[in-house]
Amino acid sequence: MAVVKVIEVLSESVNGWEAAAQEAVAGAAKTINDIQSVYISNMQAIVENNKIVNYRINAKISFIVK
Repeated sequence: MAVVKVIEVLSESVNGWEAAAQEAVAGAAKTINDIQSVYISNMQAIVENNKIVNYRINAKISFIVK
């Protein structure tokens, strides 16, 4: 039986929510192995001059503990 741990990270990107999610996973992967999934629990867009300039997410990343 595997033990799975979940961490919550915040990430942002100027290229959209998908890019922010990828950055969250890439950042976590620098110190965590065996990432299994990412769950996006919240999304926010920052607007300036009537245009979206930044996309932010709260992500829960799960990984196997060895």
